[in-house]
Amino acid sequence: MKAFRGEPSIFSSAPPEERRAELEVKGLTLKFGGITALNEIDLSVRTGELVAIIGPNGAGKTSLLNCITGYYKAQEGQIFFNGKDITPLHTHHLTKLGIGRTYQNIELFPGMTVLSNMLLARHVHCNYSVGLASLFSRSVRREEVRHREVLEELIDFLEMQSIRKKFVGSLPYGMRKRVELGRALALEPRLLILDEPFAGMTLEEKEDMVRFLIELNEAWNQTMILVEHDMSVVMSISQRVMVLDFGVKLAEGSPDFVQNHPKVIKAYLGDTSTIE
Repeated sequence: MKAFRGEPSIFSSAPPEERRAELEVKGLTLKFGGITALNEIDLSVRTGELVAIIGPNGAGKTSLLNCITGYYKAQEGQIFFNGKDITPLHTHHLTKLGIGRTYQNIELFPGMTVLSNMLLARHVHCNYSVGLASLFSRSVRREEVRHREVLEELIDFLEMQSIRKKFVGSLPYGMRKRVELGRALALEPRLLILDEPFAGMTLEEKEDMVRFLIELNEAWNQTMILVEHDMSVVMSISQRVMVLDFGVKLAEGSPDFVQNHPKVIKAYLGDTSTIE
């Protein structure tokens, strides 16, 4: 397959309404006992945007992602996706609506191959019953061909042809991160949420991942939320950046605006007023 390299992809050729990913987070407050993890957080993400969320450790970044993806239920506030209130929905419902995610700690099956791990993500697109599957009817075969086309396109795009049949547990850490991205993309998400996708990677692996994310955003118009500590990556690929600190939003805007914001500098570097 030659997808993403000058020819239309299975994904990018989808009608615009199938790529729509309008996220609205309004007044989100999350508490754990007496600790406020998120305090009245507002966030808007438009279709086709790549928005980064940054902040020191413990700022509430992953907590916010967990609320958006249904793992945590906030005490106050609402979350809307394409105009639908998704605040009370569980994770599997959100996946079917088109919200996919990678994790800070890799969540793959090490005893299964790369292809098998990615194939698991296709279950949300299976439209046949167990009975039809056992008979392997013509409609089931057609659908299986579609699933394989999606996976082979992703494997080509992520340059994983040489490891497609290898067990995930035998792969280096950076390559497993790439497999996890592939599995999230196999969901055909409208909104892709990435929790520290560059953590633990070598410089060469980071460069490859940056290239993939840029092409996803530009060629697919893939909507993404990125949580990452590598500021050089964040500032080079993000269109908008939101900064959290102790559950409070400090600033939001373009990368240039954010990295020169005095509150952001103080949160990362401490009080620099005495530095000459």
